[in-house]
Amino acid sequence: MQNSSTAIRILQTRLTEAETYLQLNDLRIRRSELEAEISRPDLWEQPELARTMTIELAAINEDIAVYENLASDISDIELLNDLAIEEVDVETSNEVAIMIADLAARFDRLELRTLFSGEFDKHDAVCQLKAGEGGTDSQDWAQIMLRMYRHWAESHDFELETIAISAGTEAGCSSVDFLIKGHYAYGWLRSEHGVHRLVRISPFNSGGKRHTSFTALEVAPFFEDADIDITVNEKELRIDTYRSSGAGGQHVNVTDSAVRITHLPTGIIISCQNERSQHQNKERGLQILKSRLADLERRKRTDKLAEIKGEQHNVGFGSQIRSYVMHPYQMVKDLRTGYSTSDIRSVLDGNLDTFMESWMHHNRNTNLSNSSV
Repeated sequence: MQNSSTAIRILQTRLTEAETYLQLNDLRIRRSELEAEISRPDLWEQPELARTMTIELAAINEDIAVYENLASDISDIELLNDLAIEEVDVETSNEVAIMIADLAARFDRLELRTLFSGEFDKHDAVCQLKAGEGGTDSQDWAQIMLRMYRHWAESHDFELETIAISAGTEAGCSSVDFLIKGHYAYGWLRSEHGVHRLVRISPFNSGGKRHTSFTALEVAPFFEDADIDITVNEKELRIDTYRSSGAGGQHVNVTDSAVRITHLPTGIIISCQNERSQHQNKERGLQILKSRLADLERRKRTDKLAEIKGEQHNVGFGSQIRSYVMHPYQMVKDLRTGYSTSDIRSVLDGNLDTFMESWMHHNRNTNLSNSSV
């Protein structure tokens, strides 16, 4: 029982720390401001701004509710523990121990927020999978990765929305554009940006030989129009329409309404086929293009800073970040952090959190080291 009392004091300390890193006072002030703004009838004449504010308010309410629920549960446990001590009740003590363990796990999840230090970590994520070297195996690998991230998103109650998919020549897909929507989606997924390598016995090779294939994942924060100051010159765009194909979902249009937008100065290509009209696909595609352009500018600034500081900078598209080996042994290893597991099946089923968390710790420590130079 004495151990339970000590554990409860530790939980109370963690609650005080949570009040600090959640910036609870600031959240409550911002909530009042947003509630006042949203109550204005004329706000809804600007639907994009209204939607952005509504999303922000929902996220703030979620953070405040998490804190308040933790505070309430600690208070309940404290009362129950006092009762167990007073009555020397072993059964109640066991119940207290279970509740303490549950609360500690909830604090562990909440404290991950301290790792989300990026400017855009709270945003949704716009992603593109692109099959690379490896032929049909690479295209099949892209399809497997799409399934992996779909399962990961579902485990976090996030939504994965397929924007466009280009079918592979024999199997899988050559490219997929998709959004993952959820609180801190980009904060999680920015750890996945880069080239993923698969080693296995190829199911497409009659000789049963080991085959290596590569698929790249690009990840950028997704911005609503109200949140981004990027102007796209229509003269710098090539816009093509085509008939959608591939397993894009039940709402993929079968008319020539799919849109492919090429930004000529950068070579960025955005395809969108999941909306119900050509106009809607174009608008959605432009929104994604603006997000990608904003992320490109951010990465350029980061690269320039690294150049000035003399850092060896090796991130982004084209860098191999993780290997998934299925033969002659089984292992998934992140080449940046060194973290690995032999349970490759679990990883391919979407259990990616330990890899993501390991990278976030590594990234934070690297940033701290660089800032002290």
